[in-house]
Amino acid sequence: MSKAPFPRPILFAGGAVILLSIVTAAVGRLTGAANSTPTAPAVVSRELLFRDRPNGAVAVYDARNTKVPIEMIAPETNGFLRATVRGLAQQRLRQDASVSVPFRLTEWADGRLTLADPTTGRTVEMEAFGITNESVFAQLLTARAKS
Repeated sequence: MSKAPFPRPILFAGGAVILLSIVTAAVGRLTGAANSTPTAPAVVSRELLFRDRPNGAVAVYDARNTKVPIEMIAPETNGFLRATVRGLAQQRLRQDASVSVPFRLTEWADGRLTLADPTTGRTVEMEAFGITNESVFAQLLTARAKS
């Protein structure tokens, strides 16, 4: 019993879809259309350091003054902030990057908020996680040292 050959038009259509996908991705990369780097100017930016405390809290410092934290995240709270910073820190460990370099939190003129790691080049776009999670980081832009 012989099998009928697979219809050629379907093979050509499948190949055309694959080729179109590759060409579209290449054009996006070459023209910069696939680039998610903010094009708006920065409104405010702050260099931040995150340090784990023995009790499970996370101390957040302005990199210009590491004596007094601007925020203290209580143990077992604020999972989004913890997960975001932990993900960036793990990337640093994988790349043997310095853990002493601060992260850069930036608010852009178009309203976006990003947390960037200058050592790895990785950037997290906060708007992708919703307004509630974004606001956790937004308040760090204006937080003052806790005495």
